[in-house]
Amino acid sequence: MMRGSDETSGSLFSYVDLEARIPARHPLRKIRQVVNDALVSLDADFEALYTDFGRPSIPPERLIRASLIQILFSVRSERQLMEQMEYNLLFRWFVGLGIDDPVWVPTVFSKNRDRLLTTDMSRKVMAAILAHREVAPLLSDDHFSVDGTLVKAWASIKSFQPKASVTPSDDDPGDPPGPDSPAEDPPEQTPSDTVPMLRPDRQSRNAEVNFRGEKRSNATHVSTTDPDARLYKKSPGTGAMLCFIGHALMENRSGLIVQADLTRACGHAERRAALSMIHAHSPGSTRQLTLGADRGYDSAGFVRDLREACVTPHVARKSRHSAIDGRTTRHEGYALSQKHRKRIEEPFGWGKTVGGLAQTVYRGVERVGAHYVLTMAASNLARLPRLLGA
Repeated sequence: MMRGSDETSGSLFSYVDLEARIPARHPLRKIRQVVNDALVSLDADFEALYTDFGRPSIPPERLIRASLIQILFSVRSERQLMEQMEYNLLFRWFVGLGIDDPVWVPTVFSKNRDRLLTTDMSRKVMAAILAHREVAPLLSDDHFSVDGTLVKAWASIKSFQPKASVTPSDDDPGDPPGPDSPAEDPPEQTPSDTVPMLRPDRQSRNAEVNFRGEKRSNATHVSTTDPDARLYKKSPGTGAMLCFIGHALMENRSGLIVQADLTRACGHAERRAALSMIHAHSPGSTRQLTLGADRGYDSAGFVRDLREACVTPHVARKSRHSAIDGRTTRHEGYALSQKHRKRIEEPFGWGKTVGGLAQTVYRGVERVGAHYVLTMAASNLARLPRLLGA
C-alpha cells in the first residue's frame, strides 16, 4: 500500500452542502424540525416585537436556536458560543448560518438576545414546542406532578450586606433643601494641579470575612450583587445560600415539563407557584385532574385550594398533622402518582449538569427566569428523539 501525503494546504472551495455533512440519524435533526415548526407558529409574536424601520437585527429565530444549542451543548458563555460557531459546522447548520455567513459579535448577540428572550417569550417557545403535531400526543391531560429546585444566584455570600439605614440623623436629615432654605456657600475650587487625586479606601474584593456570631436574614440584609436573590435553604442540615426557586409542572405520561416558573426564594413560593402553574395550564378545567407532589406541599390551605380547583391532591403525607386523608390514599392512582412524581427530578438534574442551572450566570429574577424556562424547554427537546423514535 502506498503511503499518503500529508498536505498542509486545504482546498480553496467546497461544494458539499451543510445539510449533507450532518448524519441522517443525528438526534439534532428531529430537534431542529420541531423547533423550526414551533418558531413558524410564533411569527406573529415576533412581528409585534419589531418595527418596520431601522437597522435589521439578528433574526429572532436564529437567536432562539442559538440559545437552545448553547444550552444543549453546555456552552458556558456567549463569547465561547460565537467562537465555536466559527468552526463548528453542526452549530451553523442548527442555527441556520451558511458556511460563509459571518458570526455575530458576542456583545451584539447578547444585547439582541436579552431584548427578545423574556420570561414570557420563553414560555411561548415552550408552549409552541409542546403544541407541535408530533409532541402533543405524548402529553397527558389529566395527571401532573409539581416540584421546585434551588437555582444558585450569581452572587457571593460576601455580598449579603446589611440594608442601608433609612432613619435620618440630626447631622444629615436626608431631605432636599426647601425653597426658603439658605443656600450653602459653594466649596472653594482648588486648582487640580496642586491637589493629588484621591483614591477610594476600598478593601480587597475577596477579603477575609468571619461570619461567626453574626445574625443575617433577608429582613435585614440584601445582596449588593443581585438584590433579587434571597438567602434560603430547602432542608434542615444544609447550608443556606443566595438563590432563586425554579418551579416545574410535569405531565406524568412522558415526563415532559409543561409549565415552568422562577420566583424569589421563600417558604411559600413552591405552593403558590404550583397553584399558579396548574391554573395556567388548565384554566377553568372541570375535569378531575391529579397533582403529585412531595410532602413539602402537604399543607391544609394548599390541599383545600387544589380541591376547589377540581384537582385531586396526590401529595405525599407528613408523618404528623397531614392534610391528606384516606379518601385520597385509598385509590390506586395515588400510589401511581407518588411513583411518577419522582421523575420530575430528571429535568432538574439535566438542567443543572447540562443546562448550566447549578449556578446561573445571570442576575435579576426576570433574566434568570427567562433562562430557566428556556432550559426546561431544552430538556424536553433533549428527550424528543428517543420519545419519537427518531
